[in-house]
Amino acid sequence: MDFEIIGNIRQTETFARGSAIRELTRLRKVHGLGNWHQCKGFAIVRLSDGTLRDAEIHWYEANGIGNARV
Repeated sequence: MDFEIIGNIRQTETFARGSAIRELTRLRKVHGLGNWHQCKGFAIVRLSDGTLRDAEIHWYEANGIGNARV
């Protein structure tokens, strides 16, 4: 589903690092080596039909690489 994050992501938290990430092999293959973290937080999102919802957002980050949204 396509969505747009409106405003800031709140209550961010890292909940997995390194080998605890199930998709680590794919992340490294697509984006490169790095100290990968799986994060989550909450944000208001606009769905493709225009409705606004409060949603839990998950993404991956690595120092020097940026983030890769799920």
